[in-house]
Amino acid sequence: MARVDPKAVLEGRIPGRPPVALIAGLTVSGLCAVVALAIDALYGGAGFWVGVLLAIIPIPLLVALALMLDRLEPEPPRALVFSFMWGAGVAVLGALILNTLGLLYVTVPIFGEQKGHFVSATFGAPLIEESLKGAALFGMLWFRRNEIDGFADGLIYAAMVGLGFAMMENITYYMRAYDDGGAQQLQAVFVLRGLVAPLSHPLFTSMTGLGVAYAATHRRGQILAPVAGLLGAMLLHGLWNGATTFGLGGLGIVYVLDFCVLVALIVIVAVERRHTVRRIETYLPMYAGTGLVTPQDVRMLRSIPSRRAARRWARGVGGAPAGRAMTDYQLAATELALLHKRADRGVAEPHWFEARRDALLGLMALARQAFLRTPPRHRAGPPWAPQGPSGFLVPGRPGPYGG
Repeated sequence: MARVDPKAVLEGRIPGRPPVALIAGLTVSGLCAVVALAIDALYGGAGFWVGVLLAIIPIPLLVALALMLDRLEPEPPRALVFSFMWGAGVAVLGALILNTLGLLYVTVPIFGEQKGHFVSATFGAPLIEESLKGAALFGMLWFRRNEIDGFADGLIYAAMVGLGFAMMENITYYMRAYDDGGAQQLQAVFVLRGLVAPLSHPLFTSMTGLGVAYAATHRRGQILAPVAGLLGAMLLHGLWNGATTFGLGGLGIVYVLDFCVLVALIVIVAVERRHTVRRIETYLPMYAGTGLVTPQDVRMLRSIPSRRAARRWARGVGGAPAGRAMTDYQLAATELALLHKRADRGVAEPHWFEARRDALLGLMALARQAFLRTPPRHRAGPPWAPQGPSGFLVPGRPGPYGG
């Protein structure tokens, strides 16, 4: 029997084929990040390492908050790393070069020193930076559109790009603050950028993420939705940059605006999660005849706490291999429900739909069998179906699987 690669099945790629494009993208992004850091180190003083440290400190927490948006169907780690590195590398270095050239050869010569800096920050920087950050999302729409199953996916990838960009940009701001004004000015800038508004860039780019996600999951709006999202990102970014010239009042207005945008995005994710749960309840029962899923299993799959409890039970029964098998089963079942969503919206080509469906069902069966073959350690049955029926209960078998 051929070996099945669960990650390849869940990510919808050919098993055994190295992700050449992804590796190339990570390499280019990493080199760009190194060059950007080298420029900061070259022109910065003692504040460079202080800036690096302060910029990195909040990143783990912010990444964790972003990943909480999509716990039902987590995105592939490699794609998330690529998105972050694109923002921290290609987008940052490209923005540094283009913003500098625009300032020197366009805005300042045309509008003068003071007004040129204002025009560059309010109009030029949003246009350049959001285009560069959005390029990663447009690339996913073109090359990996099936990886984007809904708005939450688009928002997560946008957040990762934005966090990578913000981290590198903050290094420059912290470094300059320390070198120009010492610890007191550095403290003020860190409070503003690191604590008060750490999600500004992810919020800007989230508009592009929404547009790309809509295009990936709908037949209409293939061009209009991503373009509208990109324009929305530029608008939010421009308002933020422009508001700095109007003092605390201007900043207060854009803070309120960004907070409203953040609340709206959370509502969108919450509503979409409920819709995903309903799809799990609607589509998975039709596969009851395969023996892979029962109404009790569906109840387990529809709840994040129940999924977590199922993984704990699996690890208690068969250790880490059983825990991984349960994770594969849960993710494959969720992908199956989302696959039907694509079919309902007419964005799933029939042959691809059938191949993808069969691959996911095969992974569910393999995960279940790998779990059932694991020697049991406890006598209790699945907590979500103690008396059955369940795909993880074998009639007549003693021990935790039934009997």
